[in-house]
This record gives sequence, structure tokens and C-alpha cells, in this order.
Amino acid sequence: MRPPEEVLRRLELTVTRRLDGLLQGDHLGLLPGPGTEPAEARPYQPGDDVRRMDWNVTARTAAPHVRDVIADRELEVWVLLDATASMDFGTGLMEKRALALAAVASVGFLTQRTGNRIGAHLLQSGSVLRLPARTGRPHLMALMRTIMTLPRDGAGEPRMGVAMDQLRRSVPRRGLVVVVSDFLDPAATWETPLRHLGLRHQVLAVEVTDPRELTLPDVGVITLVDPETGRRQEVASGSARLRERYRAAAEAQRDDIRAAIRRAGAAHLALRTDRDWLRDLIRHVLLQRRLARLAGGAG
Repeated sequence: MRPPEEVLRRLELTVTRRLDGLLQGDHLGLLPGPGTEPAEARPYQPGDDVRRMDWNVTARTAAPHVRDVIADRELEVWVLLDATASMDFGTGLMEKRALALAAVASVGFLTQRTGNRIGAHLLQSGSVLRLPARTGRPHLMALMRTIMTLPRDGAGEPRMGVAMDQLRRSVPRRGLVVVVSDFLDPAATWETPLRHLGLRHQVLAVEVTDPRELTLPDVGVITLVDPETGRRQEVASGSARLRERYRAAAEAQRDDIRAAIRRAGAAHLALRTDRDWLRDLIRHVLLQRRLARLAGGAG
């Protein structure tokens, strides 16, 4: 096994090479449009967007004023990472755990290049490890090293919804929140907390899946283990009817996850362990940029 520093350096090189020029050092393309916070009002100048007119200041001073905004690049970025036992699984090119690290790295390197602060909440068996938001490459590499060296999680009650609520309460200032998870907890337990996160923050939900979660192989009798609870069950995978029921149930579960993320109002990025995750990320960025242009044209 390569040392963490070597793995992280290779990951950094991969991300920056593939994304350089596409995002031009900015992470705004991950979401439909730039998040903003109000800044100071200033006198109107020809060419200013009239939709930013500050009518209160205009009335008080008898001169037209607009209110500038502070873009996302000046805001904090927070990652909520699901590091529970179900993420320690993978039959594709990598484990879900490694794919989650790659997703965090992509956000982190783009954030670090534009001087943003990034922090993280790491969820394991119901407990949350909080890493403060700071700037700079040394902080980012330390954050990712912490993620990479987390111990394998044991069986326990996952509490993604609770972790979302904790993050919302602990980060009062508006920013970007990236939730990286397989979202296997019942959607009813995290959909409302995810929506509440979106009331203050821009939210990107990164869904991590593995192909073996979607289909059951025909390999005879197999023992299935729920990594979150430790429960075991023997299954005769030779039954075509059983495999079809499994496939249909897995597809329905993923449909429910996508629908819950959509209802919560979060942007959604789906990554799989058997696909080129950077290509999926780039495709997502280009789509969000197209949506942002359409929305701007409609405005």
C-alpha cells in the first residue's frame, strides 16, 4: 500500500490536470449558479444590474444605489462525509470510500486554488469528527490525510440526518455544503435535514454507488452482510426471479434517493466506482453551467 502522502499527491495531480482550464480555478461550476451574500451598497453606475437596486438606500439618499454581492469564492466550503461502514465496499475500480475521498479532493483543490476556507464533518457510527475550516494547501492535505487514514467503521446506527442538522447549526454563515454519501439511510431520515441545509447554504449532494449494490451476481449461495448493523443472511443467487427482484428493489431505492435529493432542492452529482469519476464530474459541471446560462437568459 502506498503511503498517504504519495496517494494524495497523485490524486492532486490527476484532479488539477483534468480540471485545469475547465473551471478556471473556480468551483462555482459545481452548482447551478453563484451563491452570494449582500455586501455594501454603492452609487449606481451605468451598466449595473438594476435587479440589484437597493431601494431603501436609494430612498434615504435620494440617489440610486445598488448593493454588490460577495461571491461563493469568498465563502466557506464545508464537506459532510459519510464514513460509515457501508462506504467500505467496492467491486469496481475502487472502494466507495476511495471515491468519496476523490470527490472531496476535487472540491478541495478547486477551493484551495481560489483562497477559500474548507472544513469537514466526518460521520462514523453516529459520531462526528469536526475539522475546522481553514485556507491553504497544507490544511487541505492534512484534512484529506485525516479522511484517508480514518479507521474502518464498525457496525452502528447511521445518522446522516442528524449529522446534517449538526452541520447546519454549527455553520451559521452562508456558504457551500457538499454532502458525500451513498445515502443508504432511509430517505425519510435525511431529506428534511438536507432541505433545511439548503435554506442557508448552497448544497451539492454527491451520491457514491458501486455496481454490486445494483445487481446480484449468479454465484450460488452467498452470505450478505449489512455493514451498518452486522446482520447476515444467506441468499441463493442462482434464482433468476430473486436476482430480478433484487435489481428492481435496488433501482427503486436509487430512484427514491434521487427524488429525495431533488425535493430537498440540492444539486445532485452521481459517481460510481466502475466509471471515470472525473468525466462524470466534468459532465456535471458543463450541465450546471448550461442551466446557469439558461436561467440568466430567462432573467
